[in-house]
Amino acid sequence: MTTVHLIGGEKGGVGKSVMARLLAQYMIDHEIPFIGFDTDRSHGNLLRFYSGFASPTVVDNYQSLDSIIETAAENPDSRILVDLASQTHHPLAQWIDDSGVLDLTQELGIDLCYWNVMDSGKDCVDLLDRLLDQFGSRLQYVLVLNQVRDDDFNLLEYSGVLERALDLNAKVMKLKRLHAPVMTKIDGSSASFWAARNKDAGNPNSLGLLERQRVKLWLRRAYDEIASIGV
Repeated sequence: MTTVHLIGGEKGGVGKSVMARLLAQYMIDHEIPFIGFDTDRSHGNLLRFYSGFASPTVVDNYQSLDSIIETAAENPDSRILVDLASQTHHPLAQWIDDSGVLDLTQELGIDLCYWNVMDSGKDCVDLLDRLLDQFGSRLQYVLVLNQVRDDDFNLLEYSGVLERALDLNAKVMKLKRLHAPVMTKIDGSSASFWAARNKDAGNPNSLGLLERQRVKLWLRRAYDEIASIGV
């Protein structure tokens, strides 16, 4: 069967949607079939940048969330990618508990992997601690250390929470920061990462030569991290 990849981290602005877009582009570039779900009602980035691969999901509607697991069961050769908006953890967790999702996925042979995207702040450490309290060993975890603020994750390393996650077989990846003006240009043109790294002579707002080179380098590093984890 397949794996359902939940891209979360309750704090806003830590890069959940960027990580979801990266995973989508990685799967496209590596010819890995996937089906995406976007839970952000106001500005869903997976829907915006990869509309051909994603559909909207209402996170406080059980029937809408049910379609994630039903799709996974019906498409065993495809990965399922779910971009979780901020402040959606409570209704998602309630749906998981009320619906017996973890028992059902185990019965069906579907893996659930939670990609916890976090910056270096203490609030992200506390949120991870609560996530581990809630689900323990019942989920697979990938800790995405997004260097959007800085690359010093000492608070996590000395908190004991990282060690606790590793004891639960969590995997860790580092996500380098892409030069902010380049990311702004990409978002402003609603371009996929594929479009951003390739020259578009017909678009006056396309990235310049060195900007495209920075995207290629950033993607290469991110892809190496994702490949070491596996999807």
